[in-house]
Amino acid sequence: MIGIKEVEHVALLARLELTGEEKEVYSRQLSDILEHARKLQQLDTKDVPPTAHVLPLQNVLREDRVGEHLPPEKVLANAPDRQDDFFKVPRII
Repeated sequence: MIGIKEVEHVALLARLELTGEEKEVYSRQLSDILEHARKLQQLDTKDVPPTAHVLPLQNVLREDRVGEHLPPEKVLANAPDRQDDFFKVPRII
């Protein structure tokens, strides 16, 4: 069972101020969660393949194709500032 001291420690790490009543509630709730996790650990999963997702998903991607490029004048038409064929941005460092 998760005690009040453990709840206080977690609250300190999370920078939470809890009342005494909240500490008791969270103590019971966290204990229930850990008990449920203990039950899940007892399940026999040796015949269950590991998965990253429960549904068979795959990315739907198109093949890369070389296409027409926009001319620099069209690309830079709305640029707030430019230098030759490049966007000009403020220096960061």
